[in-house]
Amino acid sequence: MSQNRTVSGQKKKRKRVKTEKYFDYSLLFIVIFLVCFGLVMIYSTSAYNSQIVNEGDSFYYLKRQGMFALLGFTGMIFISHIPYNFWKRFTFIAYIGMNILLVIVLVYGAASHGQKRWIEIGPLRFQPSEIAKAVLIVFLAHVASQSVNQLKNWRGVVKCFALTLPMIVLVTVSNLSTGIILLGIAFIIIFVASNQYKIFGGVILAGIGLVAVFLKVAAYRMDRIDAWLHVETSEYGYQTRQALYAIGSGGVFGKGLGRSVQKLSYVPEAHNDMIFSIICEELGLFGAIAIILLFILLMWRCMMIANSAPDLYSALIVIGVMAQIGLQACINIGVVTNTLPNTGVTLPFISYGGTSVTFLLCEIGLVLSVSRSIRFGPES
Repeated sequence: MSQNRTVSGQKKKRKRVKTEKYFDYSLLFIVIFLVCFGLVMIYSTSAYNSQIVNEGDSFYYLKRQGMFALLGFTGMIFISHIPYNFWKRFTFIAYIGMNILLVIVLVYGAASHGQKRWIEIGPLRFQPSEIAKAVLIVFLAHVASQSVNQLKNWRGVVKCFALTLPMIVLVTVSNLSTGIILLGIAFIIIFVASNQYKIFGGVILAGIGLVAVFLKVAAYRMDRIDAWLHVETSEYGYQTRQALYAIGSGGVFGKGLGRSVQKLSYVPEAHNDMIFSIICEELGLFGAIAIILLFILLMWRCMMIANSAPDLYSALIVIGVMAQIGLQACINIGVVTNTLPNTGVTLPFISYGGTSVTFLLCEIGLVLSVSRSIRFGPES
């Protein structure tokens, strides 16, 4: 009798060990560091111009970014405690609502750099295309995980891409760079779910053709191509030239935090799209490599969570978030170093942008929610 109790007790103990939860603190600490580093660099890059433009308030951009970062961390913690399956019931409603919101932006949106990209409601101002990234990830992860068998042939792949096209086209009309990122997210999620290499060769060609069409539609986009090819002489290459001056003058260890010269009204959008050039100038090649390594570590942690995810839906959510952050980081650094044509893509967690940092942190909340669902322990 006592032996039976001992055996049953051991079984219960093993069951309790098997249900231990996992939480990726490494990912959390990397994200916290990147956001805090971003706040330091935003103050460093914006203090001078902010003091001139905002009636002597050199902390204007820092305070705004800090407020949105706090909002994002709150959302991240809240979302990380919600089971990821909860969002399935809202994916189609959110996707339809997002498309309606994007149409409203095109008709009634507030202009930014000559393009309607913002919605203003009283003092609240936000960029729906940033929200669209999160909505697309959750929506497409749900659709792809439910259509795995259909994605084994080209018809299923085309149908899945067709579902995403309304959102991608609506965003691309006014914001080509974000449209490219949405297209990249869709490509990576569907590719992982399908794993059919031959089919995606044609998809890549179709994507290149779609981007080429949008380049031809707006003449200013072709001017950016010209500036990329002839950065030394093009009248449209001023921003990139100044960014390259900043990178070159930084050397190996940089001039020191806060000692950049190029941020003093030479590099336009120094606290935004071009913040990586000031990082290179102030912290040098050493600082630039350190930031790139942190992004690589973040990608690796996301990959580990995706590999251990309990189902395909949760794995695709993590893959989608990883794709967005990776694409944005690569494009931003590529633009700043003139490896890619100039386009308005922020450096994740670091560049100034309230909507961007808020929803990026909420997406990290989704990844952490998936990590909470992972169970580990010795096999019974």
